[in-house]
Amino acid sequence: MTTQGPLTTEAGAPVADNQNSETAGIGGPVLVQDQALLEKLAHFNRERIPERVVHARGAGAYGTFTVTRDVSQWTRAAFLSEVGKQTETFLRFSTVAGNLGSADAVRDPRGFALKFYTEEGNYDLVGNNTPVFFIKDAIKFPDFIHTQKRDPYTGSQEADNVWDFWGLSPESTHQVTWLFGDRGIPATLRHMNGYGSHTYQWNNAAGEVFWVKYHFKTDQGIKNLTQDEANKLAGEDPDSHQRDLREAIERGEFPSWTVQVQIMPAADAATYRFNPFDLTKVWPHEDYPPIEIGKLELNRNPQNVFAEVEQSIFSPAHFVPGIGPSPDKMLQGRLFAYGDAHRYRVGINADHLPVNRPHAAEARTYSRDGFLYDGRHAGAKNYEPNSFGGPAQTNQPLWQPVPVTGATGNHEAPSHAEDDDFVQAGNLYRLMSEDEKGRLVDNLAGFISKVSRDGIAERAVNNFRQADADLGKRLEAAVRELRSK
Repeated sequence: MTTQGPLTTEAGAPVADNQNSETAGIGGPVLVQDQALLEKLAHFNRERIPERVVHARGAGAYGTFTVTRDVSQWTRAAFLSEVGKQTETFLRFSTVAGNLGSADAVRDPRGFALKFYTEEGNYDLVGNNTPVFFIKDAIKFPDFIHTQKRDPYTGSQEADNVWDFWGLSPESTHQVTWLFGDRGIPATLRHMNGYGSHTYQWNNAAGEVFWVKYHFKTDQGIKNLTQDEANKLAGEDPDSHQRDLREAIERGEFPSWTVQVQIMPAADAATYRFNPFDLTKVWPHEDYPPIEIGKLELNRNPQNVFAEVEQSIFSPAHFVPGIGPSPDKMLQGRLFAYGDAHRYRVGINADHLPVNRPHAAEARTYSRDGFLYDGRHAGAKNYEPNSFGGPAQTNQPLWQPVPVTGATGNHEAPSHAEDDDFVQAGNLYRLMSEDEKGRLVDNLAGFISKVSRDGIAERAVNNFRQADADLGKRLEAAVRELRSK
């Protein structure tokens, strides 16, 4: 048997025996002086870091983004500067509500978190496989997630909690219609779309501002599972999505997505028919047609899932020149929350890990020390300004300022002519075929019927009634039948 040299301790000393602990005589108690044993057990106890509160269950792969259209009229981002330009990427897929050991084939939105290793630093685009979300303000996010997680008393996900919150939060109706429709359970990670979901700012060299939404359209085609198919697959192969992605790349069948953007001139936002920064809304394509700008291909698997997938971090606050945030209140909350989560989970130096650090640029900061600091700055000064040649500010903001007026306060979003929680959910329902409508009703009724109180069920059905009268009528009848059994 060939080896790569002697087995050693973490400090590099050779290990004489990795099969037997050191004992006081044959059959005697183990000695505390067996440092190879103690180091091995202590390391094993600490091999896991806290799992993500949301998006814990994930899979990832490296790839390449290639620009296919000149977009310099809208953004000065260097990685988008010319047709044919390629940028290395890392994409992490995930479910939202499940724990690290949960099954892949479940009815849940899928995270679609993409890191671009650009020459101006890393740009993270943190989205989902749906173009909308359940809520529009980050202050409601912890409450929403609590309803999706295990109940503090029962230790299980409870239909009462889910539908009580959704029924009292009618803004969720659009996303719930997506989730319980045919696309609620993707067949694989390769056969689903991705979306930036939020609205972002692009700004060009002239300082002009545009609002954009990102779309990643799967080139493999959309494929989904029915609830029965998913139930069977989740029990037989809980790792189905992770395995499919890894094996497809191993076979050389590299999945790809056509990247599109919708672009809104900044001046349109104030008078658009609904709030364009509302995460529960889509921009109709007839208003702002999607424009193809590139191609994303995944072509390399991680070599170590823990190091590269579990420890990967993404933050919507990681922008590059020419791209910035919008007044989207959910996005504004995530600008803080994601980075804070990573500092808690992985540590203050998480950005130093190979999967997270810039690959085409160099990070030059005055941040020092902390857990697992690697001493990369050596004896360089740790303050700014200094006269010792340290890095200095550029005086060139990454994005353009947004004008604001009025007094501070806990304001609702500004009202637009068609701001409504139900119109787009109804539009989505009316786009469905008769078979799709039937499956949507069955999926919704199957879950709503599990609640313990009639009032919660009635309120949930009423939201869908306001979206579309036919949907409400059919759903009410289906829930009544199931609850009467």
